[in-house]
This record gives sequence, C-alpha cells and structure tokens, in this order.
Amino acid sequence: MSYCGLLVRREGHIAIVALNRPEESNAIDQALAQELGVAFREVEADDGVRAIVLTGSGPVFSSGPLLEAPRAVSPDVVREFFAGSRCAEAVARATKPVVGAINGPATGQGLELALACDIRVASARATFAMTHLAHGLVPWDGGTQRLTRVVGRPRALEMLLTGREVRAEEAMAWGLVNEVVGADELMAMALERAQSICHGAPIAVRYAKEALVKGADLPLVEGLRLEADLAILLHTTADRAEGIRSFLDKRSPRFTGA
Repeated sequence: MSYCGLLVRREGHIAIVALNRPEESNAIDQALAQELGVAFREVEADDGVRAIVLTGSGPVFSSGPLLEAPRAVSPDVVREFFAGSRCAEAVARATKPVVGAINGPATGQGLELALACDIRVASARATFAMTHLAHGLVPWDGGTQRLTRVVGRPRALEMLLTGREVRAEEAMAWGLVNEVVGADELMAMALERAQSICHGAPIAVRYAKEALVKGADLPLVEGLRLEADLAILLHTTADRAEGIRSFLDKRSPRFTGA
C-alpha cells in the first residue's frame, strides 16, 4: 500500500516505518494515525518481518497532535474524534518487537508514540516532553499509563504536571530510552538492535515479548503460569528442534518461523 504520511520499507527481515511529514514536524492527525494502524497491521501480517523500526523523517520524531478541536460539544462526538487520533496502541500491540529510533524531539502525543515501542534508541539531540496540560489537554494515547510504567510515578508526574523537557542523556538515566547515540549513528544502531532480534527464533521472540509484556499486568502466579504455558508451546515448534540440532552440530541455526 502507498501512504501519504509514512515511508515504509523492508531491509531483510526488518520493516522500517518512518513518519514522513517533516514540514509539519511529523505532527499526528487522524489521517496519519489511521495510516500507522494500517502499516502496522500490514507488517504484522508479513511473515518475512521479524522486527520493526519506527522513526521520523527530518529533525523531529513527532511534535505531537495536529488536531483541530471539534465544534460539537457532545461527549460522544468528542470521544469519537479522539479515538480516531490514537495510534500508539497499534504500535504497542504488535507481536513483533518494535525498536524506536527517536531522531529528535518527541513531544506530547509524539512521546506517547515513542513510549509504545519496546526498545528506544535516541539521538543525542532528542528531547522528551509531556506538553498536553499547556494546551488544556491530558494524554489520550496511553501516556499516563505507559510513562508511569517506564519511569515510575514521581518522574511521570513531574513530566506530566510541569511539562518539563527531558534531554536524551537524562532520559537514559531515567530508563526512558535504552541508549543515546550521535544523530549520524542513530539508524545504524537501531537497525543493529533490530537485527539482533532477528537472530532469534521468530516464535520464541514473539512468546518472550508476550510473556514479559502481558505478564507485567498479571499477578505473579498468573504471570509464571503464562511463561510456563508459552515455554511448553514453544517445544512443539520446528524452530525449537532446529535450535537443538544446530547446537549439537555446532552451527548457526536456520530458523524459519515454524
């Protein structure tokens, strides 16, 4: 499919999805949010894709929403309007790991989108800010929930209530990003991380992500049960048998995702 606000391409087993509205600082409107949903459904359905890199074109990752408030005051109309502008959930629910290559400022909804990624690699020029309150808004794309889970309640409250801009190095110290690199190194590092993921057996990678992400929201006993169930299912796959054979044969495994 062709897109108006995205660039989508493949490099081997990696799908690269780039917000492509640099003239508008990759601001998100309903059209772009819907395109992201379609793009992620397509790469999810592509058996050749084992990891996804999400980034932005130009100097900004995403400046947040490009929204014109609806004139109607009906709660149902407003709810529908904002529901159509959400896109972070399409990223967060991907079963394939998503590496965020945060190339510049991630502000407001742009930060909410970055938080939906599994691994975040940031350019040294990247900054992070929850600016919703300054516009009379609160986060609506998962920001209050994901930010708290990533950096903890006190820091999440600070970012949300004050709108303070957090620079890349501080974001790394907080655990908001995994690593910080120079702007010229960003895509190479993000692709390197994605390629490392592709070396694992695809089903095992998917189950590992599921166990960790879903297990985090379960009581410990239920999380352990989920982990055990997925481990048992994995033993029925051809890739698991290939992993054992390759170890015994002292060679690299040739996983097929079966």
